[in-house]
Amino acid sequence: MDTENLKIQIKTFFGLEPILAEEVKKLGGRNVELKNRAVNCEGDLGFLYKVNYSARTALKVLVPIDEFKAYNETKYYDKLFKFEWDEFMDVNQTFAIDSTVNSERFSHSQFMTFKMKDAIVDYFQNKYGKRPSIETKSPDIKFHLHIDRELVTISLDSSGDALFKRGYRKEQGEAPINEVLASGMLQLAGWDGKGNFLDPMCGSGTLLIEAAMIALDLPAQTFRKRFGFQNWKNYDADLFSKIKEVRINRVREFTGKIVGYDIDGRMLNAAEANIESAEMEDIIEVRRENFFDTKKDLFPLLMVFNPPYDERISINDDDFYKKIGDTFKTSYPNTLAWLISSDLEAVKKIGLRPSRKIKLFNGKLETRFLQYEMYEGTKKLHKLENKED
Repeated sequence: MDTENLKIQIKTFFGLEPILAEEVKKLGGRNVELKNRAVNCEGDLGFLYKVNYSARTALKVLVPIDEFKAYNETKYYDKLFKFEWDEFMDVNQTFAIDSTVNSERFSHSQFMTFKMKDAIVDYFQNKYGKRPSIETKSPDIKFHLHIDRELVTISLDSSGDALFKRGYRKEQGEAPINEVLASGMLQLAGWDGKGNFLDPMCGSGTLLIEAAMIALDLPAQTFRKRFGFQNWKNYDADLFSKIKEVRINRVREFTGKIVGYDIDGRMLNAAEANIESAEMEDIIEVRRENFFDTKKDLFPLLMVFNPPYDERISINDDDFYKKIGDTFKTSYPNTLAWLISSDLEAVKKIGLRPSRKIKLFNGKLETRFLQYEMYEGTKKLHKLENKED
């Protein structure tokens, strides 16, 4: 493996590709290309460690190690059997395979995964007289199989567990938002840690914690214990240690306020447990409040939230969204507010025209991330001020 010029694919959620591309460029990625739900780039081993440790909108960091065309299962197995797997793993290491198959010729993804597993095991048995073991929960080495029609790509998964598993979440809410999606939303909304932040329906606190991590410039994986690349043959522990040290030394002071409201005491308990786990008690304040009874008390203010909008939480949608609009209009002047919802009919009851709409997915739910501008004075003046910013 050429560790100076690695070809790297970084997975993300639909709609976050431009945000991830910016992160990748800032971290030193070369030849950055936007793909569907992914960013392709090149970089050295240090960059691979950096992007895993620091990129907020990365889900998985993959390094392709083999690519070939296969027109039937025999050819597919033969190609895999001939590949030199011992360059990338030891016979005593455990492994697992994630797969994505988009092919009429090979329609059964589980079968193709089994055939790849057989080829790896047979390779080691043939060469060393010993078989490596499969371990699905916590493997030493994770491979990623991607089949697009006849094109087969095998990659090493440098992340291990998906990168939304930051390591700070102790409690879940009814409908928790994914950490990567939360961070992407905040960056789309323009949160940079200057000013104040409010999540008026904070649930278990994910948006609050991700907002605090951005405000402090704390690396996304500060609390993570292990990465997949730490089990690779070429792992450079000193290099990774230096990268972490440099990144932690860049953490900055935050002078604003990050506040969360929720009407549900159980949710606030969950949020407090997660905030404590993330060591953010001094940065984040949570209060039991009904957003509809509150008034703006922070200036300047950015608001981002994930109101209840699907079958997991029952609300009277029309009335609920109308109250959001009324609260925006009467109690939050000169505020930029963003919310995510899959209920595109109900959001019309807000009664304000969104100034931006961004298509995102929360799990399998198609959603819109909507921006609302509440301001006093003329629209024209407001637009001029925005341009000057």
